[in-house]
Amino acid sequence: MTTARKLFINVGHAESVSFLLLLLVAMPIKYFLGNPLPVKYVGWVHGALFMGYALVLLNVAYRERWTIWTMGLGMAAAFLPFGPYLFGRWYWNPKRTTGTQS
Repeated sequence: MTTARKLFINVGHAESVSFLLLLLVAMPIKYFLGNPLPVKYVGWVHGALFMGYALVLLNVAYRERWTIWTMGLGMAAAFLPFGPYLFGRWYWNPKRTTGTQS
């Protein structure tokens, strides 16, 4: 596995976790307890990870010669909880890349 691919997978996992923290922890604290600070800080971290995911996605897409469709799926995955994780599992699934079916 290449270093770029490992970085893509790790940044995708971190982005997924930050998105879930934002939705499931920070937002309820803001709206139920009236404290907006967790949204500010978790949102900032999530935004930085989202931008990092997009940059790493472009790097891996260039190195592995992805189609526009695959790049679009990878970017769309970032808008769903656990989307980058699921995209990585789908894209690097040995059955998908070798064409074998079980």
